[in-house]
Amino acid sequence: MALPHLDAAYKLARWLTRNDQDAQDLVQTAFLRAYRYMDGYHGDGARAWLLTIVRNTYYTSLRDGRAEHANIGFDEELHGHDEDGCGNPEDILARADAKEAVNHALDTLPQPFREVLVLKEIDDLSYKEIADIVGIPIGTVMSRLARGRKLLLARLKQSDGES
Repeated sequence: MALPHLDAAYKLARWLTRNDQDAQDLVQTAFLRAYRYMDGYHGDGARAWLLTIVRNTYYTSLRDGRAEHANIGFDEELHGHDEDGCGNPEDILARADAKEAVNHALDTLPQPFREVLVLKEIDDLSYKEIADIVGIPIGTVMSRLARGRKLLLARLKQSDGES
């Protein structure tokens, strides 16, 4: 039931921890918790249920002081996928540069904004699913998305001006 959502769990863990090894550990711990608390699952929204466990496991590890996270960016070469798998080298390089700029700008956002942006824009979750995962009202999700998008755009413009 949870295995089809392994990639989504890893993506969220990777963005939360900002470190590949920590993300792998987080997903493993979250899957163990999901298995242990399977009786708490009520049959609807396995993806949102699992991502909630990933998120809660992350914040529990921070609270308990068990997590040491490096501030590194998301490695698109390892975790991204080129949709068509081909293209001319200039286009591929331009897409890679754009992805790197977006990932860097996203990585600099405060956690609450980065978290909802990743869940919405990368994992394509609904507002309700995000609200359930993060434990905030839908209106707060929409507000954080709007503010997060503005911050992201400002950071992208700022980095573009520095180039």
